[in-house]
Amino acid sequence: MARSLGKRGKAGIGACLLGLALLLSACQPGPPEPSPRPSPGTPSSSPAPSSSSPAPPSSDAAPAPGEPVHFTAQGDIGVSTGAKKVLDVVAGLNPQLNLALGDFAYKAGLERQFCDMVTARLGEDFPYQLVTGNHESDGHDGDIEKFVQCLPNKLPGIQGEYGTQWRVDVPAQNPVVRFILVSPGIDFRDGPLDYSRDSERWRWTADAIDDAKSQNIPWTVVGMHTPCLSIGNYDCQAGQDFTNMLIEKKVDLVLSGHDHVYQRTHQLSTGGDCAELVPASFTSGCLADTDGSMVQGSGTVFATVGVGGVGLYNVHAEDPEMQYFASTSGKNQDPALGTLEVRATADELAARFVPADGYTFSDSFTVRRR
Repeated sequence: MARSLGKRGKAGIGACLLGLALLLSACQPGPPEPSPRPSPGTPSSSPAPSSSSPAPPSSDAAPAPGEPVHFTAQGDIGVSTGAKKVLDVVAGLNPQLNLALGDFAYKAGLERQFCDMVTARLGEDFPYQLVTGNHESDGHDGDIEKFVQCLPNKLPGIQGEYGTQWRVDVPAQNPVVRFILVSPGIDFRDGPLDYSRDSERWRWTADAIDDAKSQNIPWTVVGMHTPCLSIGNYDCQAGQDFTNMLIEKKVDLVLSGHDHVYQRTHQLSTGGDCAELVPASFTSGCLADTDGSMVQGSGTVFATVGVGGVGLYNVHAEDPEMQYFASTSGKNQDPALGTLEVRATADELAARFVPADGYTFSDSFTVRRR
């Protein structure tokens, strides 16, 4: 016959059960810890504020491999109120990078002031990517080397001489866009760089285009300060042969500044009824597609975005090259400061002109892959 437990035994068992219960409760997950408060200046996920006080683009904006690429581009900027308005637009659009197409401060000694103006609106880590214009290439109205120091390259995998002639694939792995930035038609301290037919710089550019195609990178974008076709104040400073080479190799989009207008061509091609593009004239056979929705491989679109902040030039409608253009804006016709915004996926390149505050002009176009 089993003996019954006394008071001491019952108390011991009760203590053991209580201790086991406490141990099990300690192993259960507690309520989640509250998320840490962001430190001052940390970008948030809330919608971008108005252009009057834009937040800098987020520092983690770099695209993952194969994801869409979102960028802006403009040239001829200055350090004026207009420049700040355009930078505010860029900040509000929150792109992954910006192509600054030359002519920055327009005065020697203002390099740091220009850089501070940019970083104050876009952030220290934002890829504000430079290619020189004629105002800073020879040191007369600024020094491209000083701009490169205070606005250095922020993109991985860049090749070439940043600020003058360079290329980069974005994203770095499984890229969607190859950017090729060059400097034809610009005087440097030792004179102009040689982009004549079959020169070293010509071959570097042509090889960069061919290599992008051999790697099946969906889109090729060439940027430079000087255009060839223009209904502004300048003639073909980029060079006729160099421009025709870009068309022959079917570069998708060529961006420039220099002329203080916005101008965007139809899709242009050579061959057949257009043996070559001849500046200061018009050949209808060079028009490959004249609507706003184009197909890759049919030709090249040229866009001049020389409206990044400085004063505008007139559009010369009597220029025979005018018939190559699908959209134009200048001092005497739909004036606007602003930026080109481009979104590129593996299947489509979609672009639009976004005006700064106080302007209404707009333009848009798409190029789709076959």
